[in-house]
Amino acid sequence: MDLHQITGAVTLVARKGRVAHLEAHGLMDVEGKRAMAKNAIFRIWSMSKPVAGVAILMLMDEGKVRLNDPVSRFIPEFRGMKVGATREPSVREITIQDLLTHVSGLGSGPVSSAEMSKLPKKPTDTLSDSIPLLGSTPLEFQPGSRWTYSPGAAFDTLGRVVEVASGLSFEKFLKTRLFDPLGMAETSFHPQGELKARIVTSYHRAGDAMTKLPAEHRMLNIYGSEYSSGGGGFYSTISDYALFGQMLLDGGQLNGKRILSPRTVALMSSVFVPDTVAGRAPGRGFGLSVQVVNNPIVAGQRVSAGSYGWDGAFGTHFWIDPKEKLVGIMMIQTDNPNRQLDRDFESAVMQAIVD
Repeated sequence: MDLHQITGAVTLVARKGRVAHLEAHGLMDVEGKRAMAKNAIFRIWSMSKPVAGVAILMLMDEGKVRLNDPVSRFIPEFRGMKVGATREPSVREITIQDLLTHVSGLGSGPVSSAEMSKLPKKPTDTLSDSIPLLGSTPLEFQPGSRWTYSPGAAFDTLGRVVEVASGLSFEKFLKTRLFDPLGMAETSFHPQGELKARIVTSYHRAGDAMTKLPAEHRMLNIYGSEYSSGGGGFYSTISDYALFGQMLLDGGQLNGKRILSPRTVALMSSVFVPDTVAGRAPGRGFGLSVQVVNNPIVAGQRVSAGSYGWDGAFGTHFWIDPKEKLVGIMMIQTDNPNRQLDRDFESAVMQAIVD
């Protein structure tokens, strides 16, 4: 904060089922000089992806979705997709597993993203309006040939799969099947009422200068007011997200409410895409919607082997360390944060474990 890299943060550590650390730091709004609150609401951006991933895995536990299902089983428009600027035929259909692990090529580079930007959009578009149109866009590469992050398209598509497989809207499925059972009462796509007053102001960092981003950037989903983005649409508090993390750490259940089977949580945190695949960083494999640190030494991360989690574009970060029975979360709201802060926070947490 002194270096003007961030304006404020909230940090939380839970270990062995208990919150060991919960602190608010700095300001949630610099212009108004509002102190950061422990119950501040953050746009968590891509930390939405593991939530969408869990929704898919819940349906897998129920036998309604398989990892090897072609996406076209749920969205027929995805049948026969093409690849690259030359629109060569895809060697195979993209699958649910491809979307969960960022190896589908959907929205994963300049060619596919450029074509997606040309699709018609309305502020009232829903997933059912928008996602089928993605089937007409080219994949960036042949499915499974490399790992390249899909910022929005892959997990937004998974949200639509949830709708088709469950018969519920993505938003309603998550509220009734995940958020309400876990007690995540302050997590949603569109905060209303007094929750809006607790949303942390978003800032852009350039050097040592922080510029407040416009309210419409902070408050609205970037796709429109009716669009439920599994790729990055959620707002949440750190305590709410800690419930989600604790559920995973506890093998898919929390306070007597089972969300996933223990085997499915183990599957989620397994390495599906090893660090030897093109596009992956050394020591960091990828599981089902989460990064898995399979070699902390090579990765340069001070966490236990097998730790898993993910980040958000504005500086949110979480990881689950099964060996230490720990959930660590840091929430920031700066659009180009210094990601070394994630490593520093991990180091600060891990050096404190002395038993």
